[in-house]
Amino acid sequence: MKSVFLFLALISATVYAQHPPKPYGALPSERQLAWHDIEVYGLIHFTPTTFENKEWGFGDADPKTFNPSDFNAGQIIAAAKAGGLKGIILVAKHHDGFALWPAKTTEYNITKSPYKNGKADLVREVEQAVRKNGLKFGVYCSPWDRNNSLYGTDKYLAIYQAQLKELYSNYGSLFMSWHDGANGGDGYYGGAREKRSIDNTTYYDWKNTWAITRKMQPMANIFSDIGLDIRWVGNEDGHAAETSWATFTPMAPDGKNEAVPGQANYPQSPGGIRDGKFWMPAECDVPLRKGWFYHPSEKPKTPEQLFDLYLKSVGRGAGLDLGLAPDTRGQLHADDVAALKGFGDMVRNTFAKNLAKNALVKASNVRGQKFNTAFLLDGNKQSYWATSDNVHQASLELDLKAVQTFDIISLQEFIPLGQRIEAYTIEVLKNNQWKKIFDGTSIGAKRLIKLDEPVTTKKVRINITKSPVCITLSEIGLYKKVE
Repeated sequence: MKSVFLFLALISATVYAQHPPKPYGALPSERQLAWHDIEVYGLIHFTPTTFENKEWGFGDADPKTFNPSDFNAGQIIAAAKAGGLKGIILVAKHHDGFALWPAKTTEYNITKSPYKNGKADLVREVEQAVRKNGLKFGVYCSPWDRNNSLYGTDKYLAIYQAQLKELYSNYGSLFMSWHDGANGGDGYYGGAREKRSIDNTTYYDWKNTWAITRKMQPMANIFSDIGLDIRWVGNEDGHAAETSWATFTPMAPDGKNEAVPGQANYPQSPGGIRDGKFWMPAECDVPLRKGWFYHPSEKPKTPEQLFDLYLKSVGRGAGLDLGLAPDTRGQLHADDVAALKGFGDMVRNTFAKNLAKNALVKASNVRGQKFNTAFLLDGNKQSYWATSDNVHQASLELDLKAVQTFDIISLQEFIPLGQRIEAYTIEVLKNNQWKKIFDGTSIGAKRLIKLDEPVTTKKVRINITKSPVCITLSEIGLYKKVE
């Protein structure tokens, strides 16, 4: 009897108390995992530059220029929410140096504007509208200041750091602190009207400047040309490479040392680096219109174009950051509102129904009951199927129970344990024979595969052919695009 009990205990331990797989490679932090959940967010540009019909302000615009006739943060954010955006980053100060809050560090701010008789705080207005609509809020404060007379001197850094502290202190929890690589050049500089050059790899003392972010806003992901949490994808076209790794090691131009902020345009940025030193996923930033600021002659991208960018950004494990440009009223143009709604409806309707939801899934290997195939279709990213430690290749066969027609396949790894899968194929059963319809490489947080034409079948097979360690997969989806 004792031997029987021992045998049953061993079986029970094997089936019900399996250990999770060991992590592999660089791993995402808690704030990065929260960022991955957001997927699509917006970046609002609205400064005196809007009223000058320029793309970059020189820093010499009269503050009275900034005078929206009917600013409506609620209208802007409601349109963004209808577009499926889950977060908003406000450009609180662009390169022109004009602060959209009553900054204590510069006279060149919204209190000198006629808007609300100098009593306005546009950062507050946007932040409140964002939170009222259930979205996340972030800020961008440009390190380059074309208005400030002290820019380029050793006295400016304290001003910039104080501006960050004001923004970090007064507007609640932030999901991102956004920074770009435009630094130094022509400017007004308090009337000097000259070109000032700085060493953008050292001038801002990023190590200590970003320490302020970490201390005051620990859940804020830092975006810059090289990371720190989120890297720039290397273009402003809104797409990552088809093979896309969330791991990255920023390298200096010499190819020997790790890069510092200000050293951008790495050839590896769109695709990342397999087994990079850091978890540093890509942000794909792209304006809704041609430019980041509103220009009456431009039109927004169509919902179809935006959906394609969604597939090539979020669908490649990256994030989509969509530039929103209020007009001189202080609202999004009706064309922009319509484009956002069309895009949001297309995404929501397309992914509303997982055609694989009720499928029977058979795996060539299962780690155990805690990691069985049922977790692939439960709609929960926190659960996952996994293979045994020594199994680095496996097949999943989905019996859809009824014939289904789909043209988008969604795969998601369990990224808290790292990005593991390096190659896979997808097959469908046609005329009682398996037909390959896709060869893939990376998966990561999410891989959305848009087929050239819809496929009709009752059975689908996913063959994971290469992984350096045991496999994890959290979700599988089959969808039909809704126009």
